[in-house]
Amino acid sequence: MTDNGSEPFPLPLLTSPDPAELPLPPPARPAAGVRLLRGAVYGIPDGSRPLAVDLWLPEDAAGAVPVVVFVHGGGWRKGMRDDAGPRFRDWRPGPFARLAQAGFAVACPDYRLSGEAPHPAQADDLAAVLAWLHTRAADLSLDTGRTVLWGESAGGHLAALTALTRHTRAGSATVTGCVTWYAPSDLPGLAEDHPEGAYDPKDPASRESLLLGGAPADRTEAARDASPVTHVSPDAPPFLILHGTDDTLVPARQSVRLAEALRAAGHQPDLRLLTGGDHLWAGLSDADVEDCYLRTLEFARRCTSA
Repeated sequence: MTDNGSEPFPLPLLTSPDPAELPLPPPARPAAGVRLLRGAVYGIPDGSRPLAVDLWLPEDAAGAVPVVVFVHGGGWRKGMRDDAGPRFRDWRPGPFARLAQAGFAVACPDYRLSGEAPHPAQADDLAAVLAWLHTRAADLSLDTGRTVLWGESAGGHLAALTALTRHTRAGSATVTGCVTWYAPSDLPGLAEDHPEGAYDPKDPASRESLLLGGAPADRTEAARDASPVTHVSPDAPPFLILHGTDDTLVPARQSVRLAEALRAAGHQPDLRLLTGGDHLWAGLSDADVEDCYLRTLEFARRCTSA
């Protein structure tokens, strides 16, 4: 390729920058004792937008701190990286600032949505953010050997899938725990878990179909590969699994399936089924929602204790 038809165009100008070498965003201070670096670029997939991560950091930590990676929900189709759901939007300080005040670094990444790329792009993006965090650990004072994944709904599915497939890769953060809130775990089992007629595995417009690039009934291998239960093994990290008994979007049986698979592999997952809870914690009292958050915080502490 030439510039103006004569001189060779400098090829380095056509390549994307290395996210590990880009400058970090300037810090904001959204709450006492918290620094927020909003929108650091961690990945630039071919043919896609740059992917960014927000970093909530303790202001005056003495040494490297453990990491919580929060994965947002939205049916793999939408969502915002800094949104833990409607029950937390009026918290002041918010849930991520509170984790930073408790001594954690919190990373809230974008990932490619199903309208941008099908599975496994989303899990690839989470693997990329784990590698980026490890690469930038010295810059950010992170102890990435103590990393907990936490996700809600579709984000919980992606957190579990990542924790079960990519938790001990060289050159990456080590996942020492995983928290899922009302998350799918067995895509082929959804038809059985929903009330009769409520879910059609042949529907090409379902959230799962858009994730897989085709209806689950037709993309059976992809549906299995995208299911966390498929990847449970004896070396899985500890799990905290929270789900409402009255979830009308993702049946609670999905979380039971994950817990049963983990037990069969020799683990002792902490499964909590919250009576009356619907998706996004609708139907629960404010006290019950706060308890879900506090359980998540305490689990993260246990999984990252030195």
